[in-house]
Amino acid sequence: MGAGLLFPLSLMIYPLSLWPAFLIAGAALVFVHGIALLRPAAAKSWLKAFPRSRAWGLALLFLAAVWSFILIWTIDLGEFSNWRPRLLVIIPIAAILTGMYVEEFLAVRALGMLALLGAEPFLEAAWLRPEPSRLLLVALMYFYIVLGMFWIGMPYVLRDQIAWLSKSESRWRTAALLGVGYGAVLIARCCLQTLHRSS
Repeated sequence: MGAGLLFPLSLMIYPLSLWPAFLIAGAALVFVHGIALLRPAAAKSWLKAFPRSRAWGLALLFLAAVWSFILIWTIDLGEFSNWRPRLLVIIPIAAILTGMYVEEFLAVRALGMLALLGAEPFLEAAWLRPEPSRLLLVALMYFYIVLGMFWIGMPYVLRDQIAWLSKSESRWRTAALLGVGYGAVLIARCCLQTLHRSS
């Protein structure tokens, strides 16, 4: 059975254009950093427990595995297409073995995987676009890509980042405000483009 029959909505490669990508990224930033700003005690408590959370680790690992499986099933692998059947077997096996034997900081490693997977549709939305403002989105995605690679390879880094931010109220508020502000800029740029098109 072909990929088109199993995944008729063509989830991968992603049908995301630039301005919806701005809106989604901006709304996510405002939402997440808004919670950190408005409910700092609860956010700090959750974040400090997250890196060693087995439940979150397994849930995020499952999501990363499913995402990777669908991605490999649907994309054009070009000259590596003969590897597709093997990768479709390797992905679930690797996910199961990782869930069974990688206990330390599994949640951080899985979050790093999702950061790498999640950045791609936004970069694809900005690919070859002429607008200079696309760099706002590109820079943000590469920031998360770098973080994701560190979280996978050196997962204790996220624990240290959380501890550093949580240690000072001014650091916490500054980081939260920066996130909300950056998200607001992305949303505003999307809204300006929508107004420009309608005028």
